Amino acid sequence: MPLFTIETTYHLPICRQRTYEAETLEEACDLAIADEGWDDKKSDVETSGDIYVTGVWEGHDAAYIGRALPIPSRFEEQVQRKADHFELLLGLLKILAHAPEGGSADVELWRRRADAAIAKAEAILAGENDPIVGES
Repeated sequence: MPLFTIETTYHLPICRQRTYEAETLEEACDLAIADEGWDDKKSDVETSGDIYVTGVWEGHDAAYIGRALPIPSRFEEQVQRKADHFELLLGLLKILAHAPEGGSADVELWRRRADAAIAKAEAILAGENDPIVGES
């Protein structure tokens, strides 16, 4: 039976709680973001992120030395999958929102592309692999 070395990751939030004197909420947020001192940091293990796959290699103990394999999309970080797909969805929305009336061939092409993008977005939300292009 084949062996695979799998690297998994999760994000562990590090937080700090400080009080800032400011004229507005936005100014206080700016001060907090600009503050580089983290000597009072805390690991927030209660809100750590989901586990996701960051590397796959063929073989035993083969991380970074064996042949790297593509990671099935459903095992990638969900937040990053959503962020990566956002730009495509925004572009399609802009094109379709300003499409001329009358149903030209170009509009139909962009609608088919939008349908494929919707299928991918639904797969991301369901935690499934990206659909195969042309399937939707």
